[in-house]
Amino acid sequence: MPAGNADGKGAKQSVRSKRWLRTAALLMALLLACAAAVADSVEPTGGKDLAHAGKVSGGPSALAAEKGAHPEGEQPPDRPGGDGEAPDGAPGERGAIQQGAAATTLETDAAISGGSFTSVKDDENALRVTNMAEVTLTGILIQKSEGDTSSTENSDFYGQNAGLLATDGARAALTSVSVTTSVTGGNAVVSYGEGTAVSVTDSTVRTTGDHSGGIHVAGGGEMTAWDMDVETQGNSSAAIRSDREGGRLTAEGGRYVTHGTGSPAIYSTAQMAVSNALLTANRSEAIVVEGHNSVTLTDCTVSGDMQGTYGPDSGENLHGVMLYQSMSGDAEEGQSRFRMTGGSLTTLSGDLFYVTNTACEIELSGVALTTAEGCLLRVEGNSGERGWGMPGENGGHCTLNARAQTLSGTILVDGISSLEMTLSEGAAFEGAINPDGQAGEVHVTLADGCRWKLTADTYVTSFAGDPACVETNGYTLYTAQ
Repeated sequence: MPAGNADGKGAKQSVRSKRWLRTAALLMALLLACAAAVADSVEPTGGKDLAHAGKVSGGPSALAAEKGAHPEGEQPPDRPGGDGEAPDGAPGERGAIQQGAAATTLETDAAISGGSFTSVKDDENALRVTNMAEVTLTGILIQKSEGDTSSTENSDFYGQNAGLLATDGARAALTSVSVTTSVTGGNAVVSYGEGTAVSVTDSTVRTTGDHSGGIHVAGGGEMTAWDMDVETQGNSSAAIRSDREGGRLTAEGGRYVTHGTGSPAIYSTAQMAVSNALLTANRSEAIVVEGHNSVTLTDCTVSGDMQGTYGPDSGENLHGVMLYQSMSGDAEEGQSRFRMTGGSLTTLSGDLFYVTNTACEIELSGVALTTAEGCLLRVEGNSGERGWGMPGENGGHCTLNARAQTLSGTILVDGISSLEMTLSEGAAFEGAINPDGQAGEVHVTLADGCRWKLTADTYVTSFAGDPACVETNGYTLYTAQ
């Protein structure tokens, strides 16, 4: 994700506490079923009890004495590496996993209420749960107040220097927890690796450094969050995020706010589903989906603002939702998906949707859309400072399905890109496509009962539907077929 300058500071808001009495058993029951759900619909149900160990109160010293923890960075031997990228290697090259040390490590089952866990050393987690341990944490404080990462890639890919890192098949259920980090590479709560699962409920996250996201999955880890209050200040610090080899993340309710450049509310290289949440990016696009991954939103309030984040000569596009492939090796190549039902989606600068260097599917149903001065949808190659893909071959290929949806604005598809657009279930579109002439391949289908009102001359490859459903409004719909 791009870097830049951060500004602004949001006021702290208290999270809802309607699940304060939720038992640890129910938390893990919901989490484990999430792992079995399909990628585009994650509804946690099922059952397993984490809380079979006796409670231990207090911080790292008590745990070291009673649960065999490893305080002050004394770690068991590192596991064999091999399923990640060495930080200094070429994109896609696989090497040793680098997670650094931990001030406190839990590697046996435990149920802990109260106390605090802190770290002030470089490349060190404040708390690590590992070795397939099953742990419940209630009412604890996790602080990473000093100690930067030596490698932001290790932090982003593997959880090095995070406040809390769950790894190696651990299960962790967090309730009424506060996590704060103020360092570079200080992601707050990280679930890393196949078989690792974290649930976090009615908890607060605050991060201020760069590369310091809120809740994070990587390496195939899983996470379920309820009624979280997450706020980040730094650059490249998405509130909900993932990285190398992705995973699965589901969030219900809560508030997710970012203030840094390159810090969307959601950055997905994983399968993510969020419902009934506030998602706000104050100096970034709202949502990013990279590669063969997805974001599904239901009844969320979403906004992004990239105004002033890049110089006028940067060549960077401004937008609210981006679907792309960076070619960095962080995300498998393939179709990106963005699905949104209900709620609202607003961009305060640039285009509402931007698709480049990937194939993607966008599905909208009953969403209140607000576009700034840009396009409703821009599908094209890129030539910005970073550059994604091979120039001249890095166009986008988008399928747009609008069901019971109102669309308004201009759609642009350049000569190396394509669009398949279908309106159904009474959807309506007021706008134009490629008003300056035929460019990329564009196919538009209007189902019965849908309408299209032109706002300029429009050029498409083909049109399917009842011509009477198109109100030309004094303009012309040109088709190449």
